[in-house]
Amino acid sequence: MKISFNYKALIAAVALSTGLFSCSKLDKDYEPIQVSGLSIIQASPTLEKLDVYVDNTKATGLDFSFGDKTDYLSAYSGNRVFNVTKKGNSNSLKGAQATLKPQIGYSLFVIDKLENINFLLLEDDLSKPATGKAKIRFVNLSPDAGALNLSINGATSDLFTNKLFKEYTTFQDIDPAEQMTFNVKDQATGTVVTVLANVKIEVGKVYTLYAKGLKANTDDTKFGATVFVHK
Repeated sequence: MKISFNYKALIAAVALSTGLFSCSKLDKDYEPIQVSGLSIIQASPTLEKLDVYVDNTKATGLDFSFGDKTDYLSAYSGNRVFNVTKKGNSNSLKGAQATLKPQIGYSLFVIDKLENINFLLLEDDLSKPATGKAKIRFVNLSPDAGALNLSINGATSDLFTNKLFKEYTTFQDIDPAEQMTFNVKDQATGTVVTVLANVKIEVGKVYTLYAKGLKANTDDTKFGATVFVHK
């Protein structure tokens, strides 16, 4: 679905591309520049602060830490190159290429343990939810959690089921609520393994909820869940 992005001015006069154009070259053959929306989410369970580059431009803020995200940035559509480094270090930990389609929103997740760090690029369905509804998807980004289900507390059945690490669902309409509690469950046993409580779900908005962290850890990278609204 084509959308209009409310771009953030993280990179003031420079778009996320090396292919900048000169206004002096406009002529009858000029075609409007195509752009895509790109949100970047740090879901790699590490205490290291990271930098993410799109082509040769740094696209993340000063301290890009576990659980942080950017709102949609404007990136030229077409083939883009992504790299992640430790903060202030030019050595790439992981590089990847992807093709961004015009007027489509994407979520670029930085995932997995630092020694296996990688990217997961998801296309975002930013079409409006049904009248009176919100919509949400679930992504399992915990490397050691196994298969997971997601449910809304009090519901008779799970909202999403059996998602392994790096697997994700489509967006599904849900009822809004001032305070909603989500339960992330172990698929095999049905046991609730983490709870995300008091989440405000608003009419007309689009959300992603993702499992993150490591069950084996007890620090700030321990297992949990996070939800964000696409904007």
